[in-house]
Order: sequence, then C-alpha cells, then structure tokens
Amino acid sequence: MRDPYLLVRAASLYITVVLTGAAWLWRRPNKRIVSGAILAFAWNVPAVLLLHVAALNFGWWRFDASGGTLLGMPVDLYLEWAWLWGVIPAIAFPSLSLFLVIVLALAIDLVLMTNARPVLQLGSTWLIGEGIGLVAALVPAQLLARWTTHDRRLVDRALLQVAAFGGVLLFVLPAMIIEGTGSSWRRPFELPSWHLGLWLQMVSVPMLFGLTAVQEFVSRGFGTPVPFDPPKRLVTSGVYSYIGNPMQFAAVVVLLIMGVVFRNLWLGAAGIMAHIYSAGLAGWDEEQDLRDRFGDDWVVYRRSVRRWIPRLRPWHRADQPPARLFVSETCGMCREVARWFERRGARHLAIVPAEAHPSGALRRITYESSDGTRASSGVEAIARALEHIHLGWALLAFLIRLPVVCEFVQLMADASGAEPRRLS
Repeated sequence: MRDPYLLVRAASLYITVVLTGAAWLWRRPNKRIVSGAILAFAWNVPAVLLLHVAALNFGWWRFDASGGTLLGMPVDLYLEWAWLWGVIPAIAFPSLSLFLVIVLALAIDLVLMTNARPVLQLGSTWLIGEGIGLVAALVPAQLLARWTTHDRRLVDRALLQVAAFGGVLLFVLPAMIIEGTGSSWRRPFELPSWHLGLWLQMVSVPMLFGLTAVQEFVSRGFGTPVPFDPPKRLVTSGVYSYIGNPMQFAAVVVLLIMGVVFRNLWLGAAGIMAHIYSAGLAGWDEEQDLRDRFGDDWVVYRRSVRRWIPRLRPWHRADQPPARLFVSETCGMCREVARWFERRGARHLAIVPAEAHPSGALRRITYESSDGTRASSGVEAIARALEHIHLGWALLAFLIRLPVVCEFVQLMADASGAEPRRLS
C-alpha cells in the first residue's frame, strides 16, 4: 500500500526539480538573472517560515509530518516552497507583469496545496494566508530579483537584502539550533527586565556596525554586500576606516550574545564557527577577489585596517586630500561647531568657510570627501565629520546617519534653530 505522506513529499520534490529544469532550458538565464533568483530564494527563506508561524497562530493551515521538520513544517516542503516562490518565477518570467506572476503562482498553489493532504491540513481561511504570503514573500522576492538583474533601485534592493539576511541570522538560524537542541524561545523573557534591556543594548552595537556597513557600500561603493552584486569601488570610509569586516564582525558577535541570552551553547558556537569560516575559506576568497579588483589600493588598506579588531582612530590614506567640512563664518552657531571639531583634533578633515565654496549657494553645513561624496543635510554632514575623531564619536555618527534616524534628528535640529540659512 502506498504511503500518502511519502507520496506528497516526494511529488513536491519532483515537481520543483522539473519546473526548475524546464525554466532553465527555456530561458538559459545569464549571470545577473541567476544572481537575482538566488536573492529571491534568500528572501523567501525567512519569509516562508514566518508565514508558517503565522498560519499556525491564525489557523490557516498546519502540517502533519514526522521527522525532518522545523517549527512543525517539513524542511523539504519549506525549502521547496521558498524555491517555487523565488527561483522559478525569477528565471522563467523575469519580465512578465508582476500581477500575472501573482495570478500564476496563486493558480499553481490552488492545485498543489489542495492536493497535499494528508501532509498539509488546510483551514477554512487558508486563502487569507495565501494572499498574505503572496504579498509578503513572493512579491518582494521577485522585485529583489528584477532589481538585481537590471542593476536598478540600489537602495531598495540593499534594504531587502538586509531584511532577508537579517531574518536568516536572527530567526531561521536560531530556530534551527533551538529546536535541534530542545531549548526554548522563552529563556530571554525569564531574565529580569533590566538584564534583558542590557543585553538588547549590547546586541545593538554590533548590529549598528552591520547596518552602517551596508549603508556605506550603497552610498560610497554603489553596490551591495552580496558577493555577486558587490560595490563598484573600494570602500574605506565610515565604519570601514575602523574595521575591515564590519558585517562579518556584527554577525559573529550577535550570535555569541544570543547564545548567552538564550543560554544555548550551540547558538554561541555558531558564532565561533562563523568566525572560523570567515577568517578561513571565505576570507581567503574575499581577499583574492578584492586584490584582483582593486589592486594596490586594497593592499594598502588591508595593511592598515584589521579585519576583526576595530581601530580607535580612523584610517585615511595620507596621499589623498582631506575631506572638507564647510561651515559658515558669519553664523555664530556654525562657528561654534567648527571650533568644536578643531578642539577634538579630527583626522584628515579640513574646516573650510562655507563662503569659500565654489557654488556660493550653501545653506547648511556641508561635508565633501576627496572621492566626491557630499553630505549637505547639516546633520548628516556633522555625522560624517564625527567619524574623523575616534570610534566613540563614530558610533554615534553611524546611528545618526541611518535612514529615518537622520531625517528625524534633522527635523529636531531645525525645530531647535538649525534651519537652513543664506550666506551673507
């Protein structure tokens, strides 16, 4: 007698393989399309698992399976679902209207999900969960794939990448380890509130390193952290003037802290293994790639900035002109800002009268680096200048420059008298 459980799980694998092969033979995707498809899958890895957790809570569906499950969901079906909503549409329909992609995916799901009994038990409101899944998982995944394929919407695709890999680091990987070791998600909430608050503050520091590193890749390198969608020029500014691998540093430290908070040795060990991998095989490959792309500039930088231990003072190439902070001499408040930086001994930063700017039309304090990057929103310019002092001030600068935070601080500054001014 045939085992219906085995039949459903085997059929899902065969369908996924056949559809992938057909899409590949039909489209013969180039490297950019494949890169986009991989990122679409990466987005769906945490998105589909979160959708499953929501489905359990709201009664949309549940899985009846034993062995090879994660949070009650068969791992094979989980990965195949993420693949079906990520890789296959990205390869097969890279230019098709997104609305039609949604309709096609819905039609396929109506067939597959209603015939997946007894492994998949659908609730009476399962179509609500299906609709939410299409909007929250499939649509962002396909947008990320298309923006990557056509090298468009750099900021938007970097934000989606941060969300995707952040979800893997903070949710999927801990879920695998906690469930595999029989631990509990409740352990952090058993701590005194001040303990939990302290740990949250501690974990925010490495997360800040990672977020500002992505922002630096986008704003100064015109690329993303993904190896097949990298920056187009070498980034040595911002957090990279203090540490060579801020994103890997952030991931390792976050996992170590989570291991302590969850009192899970294996979760902390994942951070140690990530460090060994990054410092070993991945580090060697990254070093060679950067050396090939940026030559002597990379060699000089690597000799001066350590990969894993932050510097106290920022590094700047001595043969490059200093960055300039344009501050008005006819504005009392602005003069105080200039004097403050002069007293702090900011490195590789020249304080220049705003009246001397070639445009003659500055209305806020403005920062210009030697590579042509400009920050003219006042608060952002001051934050950039803070990065030239030392790591303590730089951490504050990294926080201030984050999206939304920067706009909010600028709004507060304007309301306090730092609004734009015309030069005399």
